[in-house]
Amino acid sequence: MADAAERGRLIAATGESPDIVFDRFVSWAEAGGLSLYPAQEEALIGIVDGANVILSTPTGTGKSLVAAGAHFAALSSGRRSYYTAPIKALVSEKFFALVEMFGAENVGMVTGDSSVNADAPIVCCTAEIVANLALRHGEDAGIDQVVMDEFHFYADPDRGWAWQVPLLTLPDTQFILMSATLGDVGDLARDLERRTGRETAIVTGVERPVPLHFSYATTPIHETVEDLLHTGQAPIYIVHFAQAAALERAQALTSLKVVTREQRDEIADAIGDFRFSTAFGTTLSRLVRSGIGVHHAGMLPKYRRLVEQLAQRGLLRVICGTDTLGVGINVPIRTVLFTALTKYDGTKMRQVNAREFHQIAGRAGRAGYDTAGTVVVQAPEHETENLKLIEKAGDDPKKRRKIIRKKAPEGFVSWGEPSFQRLVAAEPETLTSHMQLTHAMMLSVIARGGDSFGTIRSLVFDNHEPRARRFALARRALEIYRTLRTAGVITQTIDPETGEVVIGLTVELQPNFALNAPLSPFALAAFELLDPAEPGFALDVISVVESTLDDPRQIVMAQQHLARGEAVQAMKAEGIEYDQRMELLEAVTHPRPLAELLEAAFTSYTAAQPWALDLELRPKAVVRDFIERALNFSEFVSFYSLSRSEGLVLRYLSDAFRAIRQSVPDEFKDEELQDLIEWLGELVRQVDSSLLDEWEELSHPDPERHAEASRSLPPTPRSVLANRRAFTVLVRNELFRRVQLASLEHYDALGELDASAGFDADTWADAMDPYFEEHGELPTGAAARSPALLIVDDEDERPVGDTGGVWRVRQVFADPAGDHDWGISAVIDLDASDETGTAVVRVTAVGML
Repeated sequence: MADAAERGRLIAATGESPDIVFDRFVSWAEAGGLSLYPAQEEALIGIVDGANVILSTPTGTGKSLVAAGAHFAALSSGRRSYYTAPIKALVSEKFFALVEMFGAENVGMVTGDSSVNADAPIVCCTAEIVANLALRHGEDAGIDQVVMDEFHFYADPDRGWAWQVPLLTLPDTQFILMSATLGDVGDLARDLERRTGRETAIVTGVERPVPLHFSYATTPIHETVEDLLHTGQAPIYIVHFAQAAALERAQALTSLKVVTREQRDEIADAIGDFRFSTAFGTTLSRLVRSGIGVHHAGMLPKYRRLVEQLAQRGLLRVICGTDTLGVGINVPIRTVLFTALTKYDGTKMRQVNAREFHQIAGRAGRAGYDTAGTVVVQAPEHETENLKLIEKAGDDPKKRRKIIRKKAPEGFVSWGEPSFQRLVAAEPETLTSHMQLTHAMMLSVIARGGDSFGTIRSLVFDNHEPRARRFALARRALEIYRTLRTAGVITQTIDPETGEVVIGLTVELQPNFALNAPLSPFALAAFELLDPAEPGFALDVISVVESTLDDPRQIVMAQQHLARGEAVQAMKAEGIEYDQRMELLEAVTHPRPLAELLEAAFTSYTAAQPWALDLELRPKAVVRDFIERALNFSEFVSFYSLSRSEGLVLRYLSDAFRAIRQSVPDEFKDEELQDLIEWLGELVRQVDSSLLDEWEELSHPDPERHAEASRSLPPTPRSVLANRRAFTVLVRNELFRRVQLASLEHYDALGELDASAGFDADTWADAMDPYFEEHGELPTGAAARSPALLIVDDEDERPVGDTGGVWRVRQVFADPAGDHDWGISAVIDLDASDETGTAVVRVTAVGML
């Protein structure tokens, strides 16, 4: 765009006619080398004239420029505008883009857990932020304009309410609703006109600047991919509806010659010193060096970013991924190849609908790069094999009669060329309303004062739901209202002058109480129930915080699977019959420390804070499991077979780190807990600092640093030795893991850890026999993992960056007699630790001091 001075000159004037504002924006865009398509002009003319605009045009038709024009028009007339997106990553990207366009002083960002320049005239945020502002303040929210990107999320069953609430409660606001796949929006447009008194322009039916060519492939998928590569249709994004299938396909395609020797060398140069630090990373390294990428939500962010960066440089010709590309990932694609037209939606297998199909297909073809995009749907495998058999039989009737056709797999949800043709021709389905009503929503409305009763009644009966659903919402509203009254949180009186019902609050709500860590106030109350003198106090504090976080489903399921497997083996050993085992097994779940205490406390808490009834307390032990099992990231992922969900594990650890650091008051942070907080932060950084970097960036945005980071590969992690406190915990965990294994006499496992240092299984057994003869058992409880039992001699340490330094350490056993005269001696190789990002231990002795 234009430089700062030109930008300021073009925006500065206010109160000008719509024609002048439009002309100034066109000049502003042209100064940045952009010219408007007819659909963009139509939308912007409506915007500057004060109309609502529903922009439903294909991907690549410049909706982002229309959004910029809307903000330009609002800024020019002294109005305040909001931009909303469904996920924080898109909010962040738009924030930096708008800062570049309009200047940092004019753009803010609010995401629920961070706020930057929140009083700016342009604010980027998630849809929930605007919805909660609308509920809390109504017409006084100070929202003059809302640009809702990806508006098809209105139909999301869980989050769609946040896209609907502003439309219901902000009658003075101008709305710009944008998506490539909205379907019939006639009813929505008429409703907007009724509520806002503004004309509502529908801009749709636009031809893509990069047309799409559709085809149905009956060749085996390897042949299909080869043909696309040889005919210049790369980059190819191969769409799968399961993460495992995407990886399996990528590995299978390595038999093809996807890139030349020269291209392999170019990829290797681009990767440089990038650290593939996990088991999946080793697989990905081999794939990307073959010109094949993998992309799905279960990957570490640094791996997804690496794939995106290599693809943007034109180095990856094939990417195997999931349908996440429909949410706007930044990968250049010429061809989209669907491996199927069915998906599991969490309940059942079904065919994809027209909106899903067009959302994904629309990613094919890059404006400015491609003259056309290609969309290919692969025939079902059994159909492809049957066609091969027919082809092989040729025109011989006898051979054709002998063909034994392959049947579809059991439970297969059929699709074929007719399904494909129907989806190509179909318009996206009409958006379906999913309005909700919660305790938090009702409290927000009551907190603003005024005619709360009328506002709630309007939300219930004047929304986009069918009649039956409105009555269901009314019953829900009455249920919530009675709960709040019973709890004494709200009062109901009659105005003596008007005779109207007046509803008031008896408590003061914190700002954004329903957005940012909504159960953190409960955690604060629960900390008071813990005893700081108990040896496990630090772990119990962590368990309180973990109970307030959403469950990482794959992790807790893996923990439950392991726990049930162990329980079955124990019950078999006890001779318990099968039927009784199955009955007892129902009670076995993932670890839930403090569950009884916390659930009783939560019941009391919700009696005084009924809005928390919308939420669910979820006792669990993920961070605690890492600590108690003394595992590093790769070991935890391997232990629970979570290699396809590394990204989920990291995201949870990152969320837990932030929650523990932010929500635990200083008076509860004893030395051990502070150690664990530092360890957890460093664990996340060493695996992939992306999420913590993003959090820091959201809190302290730096456009120049962001621009540089977006052009470069993910950085190498800082030295694991940089944070001494965290590194000490890593060392302590490594040694305590050996204590745990020795306690169980798992000498083979100890030998696997230490054979290279001369301590194989037999050496460990010989060393531990005298200890068990003297003490009988080796405790591993909370007292045994005390930091005081690790002795560190760092006399031979060298400054970070120098080579050859070591720590000499002693892990003391917490023997039953309390003598503390047995333990493990070891050397910590600082160079190797720095290289691997973990504590590298060489055991030198096991025995008495």
